Amino acid sequence: MTAEPQLTVGLEIHAELKTRTKMFCDCLNDPAEHHPNVNVCPICTGHPGTLPFINKKAVELVIKLGLALSGQLAKTTHFVRKNYFYPDLPKNYQISQYEEPLVRGGELLGVKIRRIHLEEDTGTLIHTKEASLVDYNRSGVPLLELVTEPEITSARQAADFGRELQLILRYLDISDADMEKGQMRLEANISLDMGTKVEIKNINSFKALEQAIEYEQQRQSQLLKKGKKIIQETRGWDAKKQATVSQRTKEEAQDYRYFPEPDLPPFNLLISEINRLRQEIPELPEQKRRRFSKEFNLSLSQSDILVQGRRAADFFEKAASELRELKIMNYELGTKLLFNYFTSDLWGLMVKEEITWDNLKITPEKFAHLIQLIAENQLTSRAAKDILKKMIGTGGDPHEIMKGEGLAQVSDETELKKVVEKIIAANSQAVTDYKKGKQQAMQFLIGKALSASGGKGNPQVLRQLFEQLLR
Repeated sequence: MTAEPQLTVGLEIHAELKTRTKMFCDCLNDPAEHHPNVNVCPICTGHPGTLPFINKKAVELVIKLGLALSGQLAKTTHFVRKNYFYPDLPKNYQISQYEEPLVRGGELLGVKIRRIHLEEDTGTLIHTKEASLVDYNRSGVPLLELVTEPEITSARQAADFGRELQLILRYLDISDADMEKGQMRLEANISLDMGTKVEIKNINSFKALEQAIEYEQQRQSQLLKKGKKIIQETRGWDAKKQATVSQRTKEEAQDYRYFPEPDLPPFNLLISEINRLRQEIPELPEQKRRRFSKEFNLSLSQSDILVQGRRAADFFEKAASELRELKIMNYELGTKLLFNYFTSDLWGLMVKEEITWDNLKITPEKFAHLIQLIAENQLTSRAAKDILKKMIGTGGDPHEIMKGEGLAQVSDETELKKVVEKIIAANSQAVTDYKKGKQQAMQFLIGKALSASGGKGNPQVLRQLFEQLLR
């Protein structure tokens, strides 16, 4: 029986860099600008006689990524002209890098990286029924390109690589990497048994990346089974058809007629600058996952949820640190409660009320104080949720809200015993069911008691009292 051909994938990932100006001129790099052809000048639109100059900040951002991924930085590097014609390319060439990229090598999630280089972005094409329009606001924006080695062996692995890279770009504050805004774009080079390579473009989400790879793997496999050859070409991903479609024959490097950019001299990377940039690299996602798991008794999957947003991770860590300072009796229980209320209740309210981290009124410290009240049985879960709703609107202190609203949990057995006796007297059928071994009847009775106590009765004390009185 013939074995299925082995899938091999290499990724090319582009990300727009967060700089004030464009790559080779002083025009603003403003992704929020919606008026077409506002941030343009003779340099970025390729007028004759203009001279480009290098954006130092963009170079530094690529160096940071190279350091974060353990890449080898170039001692000397230079820019080249990549020649091709397309309506969104006003110069008829793109200033890029080829033989001497800023970074060679590196690794992420076990996948080796071939190169990371710096270039300028193209303009944006807007297609209507009547015409195709061009907006050059994006033309000349600093763009990094990361190319992996062709050693990814599944669609899932490719998507995981892309997600982790997106996280790192955001942690380093290199790029917002918003795929819906085109700030991060994916291309996949796919072959079976290291055969002819097919490039897939127009991939704008990690889900689409997985779908495109899986479709192309099946398409190529069927062709090979029929004895047909795979054509080296560029294909696009059509999300509506859920299929790749042929666009053009794939270009080779010589088709671009690379040659050194005559208006930009080669330059060296200074050791002092590299050391300074290395010091600016923050704790990266994988390091934070493992530390959170160890310090806060979380699983790696729980840590991963927190790490997906740097602001969220910072909030959680500050709240956990405050919880430790409060010296609650069971810190491990406290961190579990903190995680649950943070990822469920707080995030849920933030989404519902359309609150961002910038305008969230609750401080990590006050959130930790709320968790302390829950962990020490001073609040029921129901009361805690009510207090949290008030906190998110006012930023108030949970202790003061609890006292003001009379929401403190009642654990006094004498007081709760009266409530339990009334519930037993009023619910004979549930009492009978419990005595027959139906445990859900106990939950029913406790629920009734909680309601009768205004949600303030301690559920554990209520259970103990029911069990004592129903023996």
